[in-house]
Amino acid sequence: MSVSAIPEQLADPVVIQGLFQVAAAAALAAVVIVVSSIRNLDLERELGGSFARGFVQVLAMGALIGVLFTVPLAFSGLLLAAMVVYAAWESRKRGGGVPDAFRISVIALGVGSAVVIVTMVAAGAIERTVRNLVPVGGMIIANAMKTNSLTLDRFQGEIESNRDEIEAVLALGVPPERAVSEFVTESVRASLIPVVDAMRTLGLVYIPGMMAGMILGGANPIYAAEYQFVIMGMIFAAGGLTSMTASLLLGRAAFTDAAQLRRFEAADPTLLATLRAILDR
Repeated sequence: MSVSAIPEQLADPVVIQGLFQVAAAAALAAVVIVVSSIRNLDLERELGGSFARGFVQVLAMGALIGVLFTVPLAFSGLLLAAMVVYAAWESRKRGGGVPDAFRISVIALGVGSAVVIVTMVAAGAIERTVRNLVPVGGMIIANAMKTNSLTLDRFQGEIESNRDEIEAVLALGVPPERAVSEFVTESVRASLIPVVDAMRTLGLVYIPGMMAGMILGGANPIYAAEYQFVIMGMIFAAGGLTSMTASLLLGRAAFTDAAQLRRFEAADPTLLATLRAILDR
């Protein structure tokens, strides 16, 4: 894709039509923001910012996608790794001060996504091309990020709500990981609710866009259904592996070397400073 080709793409009638559709979607988002303001939910900045940010980011990716398809296959691995790091950076914010939330998120997302992507590439479900590997891999990482965010959020809430009970149990000599095992389990269970519900309603209530797109593109409807199930299976597996890996690490990170429950103090350092702190350990 050359730079001169970008203005031509912007002048495409389909792009102009898409802008009207974006305006309609933005109007619906604005309704949600207004309701949030009326009900004093204090979510207007986060909702509006995430909507606008998502629009800019997806447009940027659309403009660069042609360039990405021309890079060597090996480069896709670096790109997916960068996606994991950025997804972990965004996800760790849901931890509300959970110790080592970024490091835990990187490991959990890396394990969950890598196992699924490598396995499905070996099985032939994901083609060994940048055109296929990057979009499908990004989708797997994005969904694993959602699960990780829910795990962190629920774990933080469970620990803070039951801090007195946990400290009392620790005082009786109960091992740290056992003292929080119930809350870790609840975090995993809660984080997997969306993907489990999606699997249960697949084909009845939830009709994924990829399956519909393949059918409209002329693919065999049965194969389209099979491949969509493969995609959902990958999302399910990545989410489960991510959540379970995170839960194992969270149970340990919540305590000091002296088996004392840490204080969850929220902070907002830069990504570079956090990476340096991890590398300096």
